[in-house]
Amino acid sequence: MRSAQKRSGVAKWGLSCQAAAMATEITINLLQGSVRFSFSPEAAQDLKQALMDLMVNLKAAAAQGSSGPRKGMPSMEYQYTGEVFLEVFCNPNIWPSPFAAKLLITLRDDRIRLTTEAELTRILEDIVLYLETHS
Repeated sequence: MRSAQKRSGVAKWGLSCQAAAMATEITINLLQGSVRFSFSPEAAQDLKQALMDLMVNLKAAAAQGSSGPRKGMPSMEYQYTGEVFLEVFCNPNIWPSPFAAKLLITLRDDRIRLTTEAELTRILEDIVLYLETHS
């Protein structure tokens, strides 16, 4: 069950645990190290779409050439619930380009919670690689 909705300036994407039934492991490369967890191809496609939409918005804003922080672009928030809870967040108003943008990633279950940053382009590469091998 995919959903994309905008609430109070946040583009929110989510996938429920129903899609987690066909999950395989994905490796996400962080700024320092990596993390591996169960993730379904459907969830990966949903996250890829959210990240691609973010890239388009960041490229359009960079092409306008405004210096300093931008205002008005909605934040991107993606949530996935399966064996673990994954949340990916980005405020595009503070990054000058998609190549500088970082994502705040939270991964948790009932025993551990990991919150860290990762590069937008690196996460997108990880998702594409996962989809190539699991679709």
